[in-house]
Amino acid sequence: MTDPQAALSMLAIFIVLVFLGFPIAFTLMALGLFYGYFAYYDEGRMWRAFDRLGDDAGALESWRLWFEGFLNNRIFDLLVNQTYTVMSNEVLTAIPLFLFMGYIVERSNIVDRLFGSLNIASKNVPGSMGVAALITCALFATATGIVGAVVTLMGMLALPQMLKARYDPSFAAGIICAGGTLGILIPPSIMLIVYAAASGVSIVRLYAAAILPGLILVGLYLLYVVGRSILQPKVAPRPTDDEVPDVPAGRLIWMLITSFFPLAVLILAVLGSILFGLATPTEAAAIGALGGIVLAVAYRAMTFLRLQESVYLTVRTTAMVCWLFVGSYTFSSVFSYLGGEHIISDFVQGMDLTPLQFLILAQIIIFLLGWPLEWSEIIIIFVPIFLPLLELFGVDPLFFGILVALNLQTSFLTPPMAMSAYYLKGIAPPEVQLTMIFKGIMPFLFMVILSMIIVYNFPGVVYNLPEMFYGA
Repeated sequence: MTDPQAALSMLAIFIVLVFLGFPIAFTLMALGLFYGYFAYYDEGRMWRAFDRLGDDAGALESWRLWFEGFLNNRIFDLLVNQTYTVMSNEVLTAIPLFLFMGYIVERSNIVDRLFGSLNIASKNVPGSMGVAALITCALFATATGIVGAVVTLMGMLALPQMLKARYDPSFAAGIICAGGTLGILIPPSIMLIVYAAASGVSIVRLYAAAILPGLILVGLYLLYVVGRSILQPKVAPRPTDDEVPDVPAGRLIWMLITSFFPLAVLILAVLGSILFGLATPTEAAAIGALGGIVLAVAYRAMTFLRLQESVYLTVRTTAMVCWLFVGSYTFSSVFSYLGGEHIISDFVQGMDLTPLQFLILAQIIIFLLGWPLEWSEIIIIFVPIFLPLLELFGVDPLFFGILVALNLQTSFLTPPMAMSAYYLKGIAPPEVQLTMIFKGIMPFLFMVILSMIIVYNFPGVVYNLPEMFYGA
């Protein structure tokens, strides 16, 4: 087997093992070590040690030398170096702090207050509960960046109230599923941190570039909710006074001050300190983690058990991301050494694609990968395969990253493997069937595709803020 053939078999075996359900991080490391041993094998030293095994007097020493020769392979040095590189990456150190902020905010009882306040404030808007749920999802998802947590919590909080208010189950479910995925796009997004670490693009420029596309997507969601509520009032009836009571203006303002503004200020403080150069992403994440603790204490929701849960979940998720990086770096290094990158590059160049065709092909592949894989696995494992090709087609990695971030919304919304639908189904009432949730998701999926078309045709949406803050 030649080196390029070994590289292709390495990739093929990985894909098969993923679909069989093997743990992805350890599958990557195992394949990297196995094929890396083949790639870096030092035959001379191994056989010199093996030739001495017939000498009985020195058998023990011969076995020691043979074992030493077995371990004297550069793949083990590569694994150690890649592990150290990942653990010492300054960009990745922001991940556990942002995760901790999200888990603390999730447990601070602020979301139920936020949804209640926005629900009352938007009472006279068509589809008011849907609008309130979307805005709550956007803020909460931005603060946490954890899709499963947002969809689950909003499903327990908002879905029963929307169903009680006679909302169409599909419509209500689609709002929660789509809103819950926004945290992987809108800064401070953990997904963008991972992309920055994988691609070498500045995280602060990525954050600035993602703001307007994120707002555009939220705006399209809101337009759809309000527009459909006007055209089909039966899917989102206006709430009665019993369902959403009238509240004096003064009390409503106080409700918003104590629910909406604390979370908004926390998010703006974290994001603003990054964008204006007042703090690095890691320092801003530390500010956010401290702010999350302050909010939990202020809302009298901080207990030792909740703190313990937040720390445990933070460590578990961070370990998953870091070991994915270690496995991916080891796998990709061996894959490249065997010539796999050149095969893919030559194949794509041989297709004679235009930049637009290349972008469409890349996004279709990422869209399809979103069915069996999580966003973290796509960003860490497969996006680096496309990165060397960007220069060939004149595509800016910053622009590509924003398109990928938009596209990854679909990985949570596309049946039959729409994870946000399964998160919601797990806590939804029995009458809300999975097919209903899939039906409600589909219009929001088209909104995501429309947002990608807008971004491609108006690239200033991506570049304006980075150029304003940091120059061309």
